[in-house]
Parts: sequence; structure tokens; C-alpha cells
Amino acid sequence: EGVIAHELSHIGNRDILISTVIVVLVGFVTLLADWFRHWAFFGGKDDDRDSRFGLILMVAAIILSILAPIAAVLMQLAISRKREFLADADGALLTRYPEGLARALEKISGDTEPLEAANRATAHLYIANPFKGKKMMKLFQTHPPIEERVKALRGIK
Repeated sequence: EGVIAHELSHIGNRDILISTVIVVLVGFVTLLADWFRHWAFFGGKDDDRDSRFGLILMVAAIILSILAPIAAVLMQLAISRKREFLADADGALLTRYPEGLARALEKISGDTEPLEAANRATAHLYIANPFKGKKMMKLFQTHPPIEERVKALRGIK
């Protein structure tokens, strides 16, 4: 019941729409970074241009083209984790039984076997992190740690 309420909360909170907008923005940032790198290397080459400025511009373009997409993806994942907390809270309000979802999350997290069919492209579709036993950095997870989610659910009065 709690898991279904959690998933219904994603629908009610329009998380698919929000995720779609975020994915488009991440793609746009990546496109801008690629465009800037291309412009720095191939655009506007004047003979009178200061060579030091051109070198600084190329280095900045390389750094931007690497870091901007990474930063955009990290923001996307952080928003995804926040939306999971919101779906947990709304699911608990819907069922009026936060302990049920907390127990379901604990049960799911108690399974020590990693999912064989899981991959990074579909990780956001699970209610809990499907990569059990793997050392993934918190920044790159689509879901907050189960312990934090359970603690938040048990704090709901």
C-alpha cells in the first residue's frame, strides 16, 4: 500500500514532467558547452588576436565542456533525490500510515542480492537503489539512502 501510494505521489506531483524538463535543460547545457568549445577552437580566428587570450579561451572552453555537463547531471540527480523524499512524504499522507512505507523500504533494502537486470539508465525507475553491494558515491545516486528515507518517514506525525 505504501509503495503504491509513493508511486501515485510521483504521478500527482508531476515528477515525469519535471524530470523531462530537467533532462532537456541538462542537454541544453551540454549543447552550449560543446558549442562554446567549438567556437573557441574554430571560430573568430583573427590574425590580430592576442595569442594569450586565445589560449585562455581554449583552456576555459575545454574545462567548461567537461565540467558543465557533469554539474548539470549532478543537479539532475540531486533534484531526483529530493523528489523521492517528496513522494515518500506524500505517499505517507495518502495512506496515513508512514510506518508501512518505512517497513517496505527496510524490507526492500534488506535484500543483499544486486538486481541482475538493473543498469544506470533505469536506476531512477526503482523505489530504492538497485545497486546493492556496490560502492557508488552518494552524488551519483538517483535515490536518497534508505536510512534517511526511513528516518524522515518515522519523523512524520
